Amino acid sequence: MTSESPWAESAQQFQQIFGQSWSQALQSFQKLDLGAQVPAAAPLKLSQTKLQALQQQYLKEAQDLWAQGLQGTPEVKDKRFAGEGWASNPVAAFSAAAYLLNARTLMGLAEAVEADEKTKARIRFGVEQWMAAMAPSNFLAFNAEAQKKAIETKGESIAKGMQNLLHDITQGHVSMTDESLFEVGRNVATTEGAVVFENELFQLLEYKPLTAKVYERPFLLVPPCINKFYILDLQPENSLIRYAVEQGHRTFVVSWRNPDDSLAHKTWDDYVEDGAMAAIDVVQNITGAEQINALGFCVGGTILSNALAVLAARGDEPVASATFLTTLIDFTDTGILDVFIDEAFVKFREMQMGHGGLMKGQDLASTFSFLRPNDLVWNYVVGNYLKGETPPPFDLLYWNSDSTNLPGPFYAWYLRNFYLENNLVKPGKLTVCGEKLDLGSLDLPVYIYGSREDHIVPATAAYASTQVLPGKKRFVMGASGHIAGVINPPAKGKRSHWTRADGKFPGTLDQWLEGATEHPGSWWTDWSGWLKSHAGKQIAAPKAYGKGTKFKAIEPAPGRYVKQKA
Repeated sequence: MTSESPWAESAQQFQQIFGQSWSQALQSFQKLDLGAQVPAAAPLKLSQTKLQALQQQYLKEAQDLWAQGLQGTPEVKDKRFAGEGWASNPVAAFSAAAYLLNARTLMGLAEAVEADEKTKARIRFGVEQWMAAMAPSNFLAFNAEAQKKAIETKGESIAKGMQNLLHDITQGHVSMTDESLFEVGRNVATTEGAVVFENELFQLLEYKPLTAKVYERPFLLVPPCINKFYILDLQPENSLIRYAVEQGHRTFVVSWRNPDDSLAHKTWDDYVEDGAMAAIDVVQNITGAEQINALGFCVGGTILSNALAVLAARGDEPVASATFLTTLIDFTDTGILDVFIDEAFVKFREMQMGHGGLMKGQDLASTFSFLRPNDLVWNYVVGNYLKGETPPPFDLLYWNSDSTNLPGPFYAWYLRNFYLENNLVKPGKLTVCGEKLDLGSLDLPVYIYGSREDHIVPATAAYASTQVLPGKKRFVMGASGHIAGVINPPAKGKRSHWTRADGKFPGTLDQWLEGATEHPGSWWTDWSGWLKSHAGKQIAAPKAYGKGTKFKAIEPAPGRYVKQKA
């Protein structure tokens, strides 16, 4: 017997284990039950051509991995395994490489499924979630970096990790930043202003002018009610609200109340009529302007579009121009969120909370976090608990953790009529606030913005609004995602944006991009120039907030509502 026999025996065992893993994975896919999408007794069909190619690739890469292991430490290219602890530990590096091989293979199996696109998307999503959870970096027994730190700190990192875990259990969510360092109104949401109106759904904030003159048409921002407004006012240097004030706009912002049981019966109609439409009316009353300019962000944009359509049906045109930031109006392409939506899911939500109740903010926050599980979940599990680290201060992540509830009837109606049935783009199909909606009646000029890497509102979906809204349009695409693409102040000089000079809006975003030009830096300056062209002449800035005794300052901005916790 040669000295190589033990290695040969180990190699044979290694190949046998990988062969068993392959068989188990294949069996799991063939028995996969997708509920309403695929009958439980019907196995999924896999493309035999793709399956054979994948099996051959798997066995070859397994053999190559074993050969690398014999020669030293396998090379692993993944930021989860990038630390020195992984690189200096051949066993840890090998486990990481083996995990990544299995992950690639399982995703290959998902791509080999012969099914409709929605079923394939659900399988991909499920596989991604499972693989993210099963990474060896998530477990102290396998995480070489965490083990190294535990030895170096003589166990203090483990003790601190347990303290962090208990703290997060108490607060009800995984800490993404050191939340003790932030306070709304003290070091986030600090632009100077006052609450000049409130009802049970929202407070209206008016901001102190920063210029001697302001445009005669005031400017109203309608943020999403699924998040708090101060994403638009994190710090002075990246505040879209402050930027608008600096450009000479008399600026008002809707600050939605964080719903509790007293609002558990509120509907979509309530948010349109007593929310956006009420805010438009109050801004007109305070300023005396016949028309205002309005902006809707994300769900706030969908609410604004409904409000404008209701007003148009009533013969009113109080808004001169509208800006829609990462807004879904045509819900044909809803990106990764589509994996959750089908008739069974929507019916369940309608039965659960369609007539009352709350969609808890933490449940919503968890859903959005698991859309990017490695970055927004497991990264913090590893850092907070296995390594005992305190995450660094980051205002954006503090805002992201400051969750909001939604009234159940509002949420259930929204799911069915927009995400499931896409009724907003069907003229006369939807009745909101007693009026049949027809977006074809909205001939006001609009500015539409989409972010290229947005996983909540895909850029293709933002662009789709150009095919629905009939007025004069400007579409701009920015780099990055749902938040970072929007919150991109010019002074930073970051990212790019794309415009098209000929004013044409072909049927798809790809066709639009063929004639588009890339510009370095923020889209804010382009939008500011567009908004000024619809803002009218300049007049003396007001000396006081509100108007008379009816709309007097109630309290300083950012007000009470935004400070309410879910």
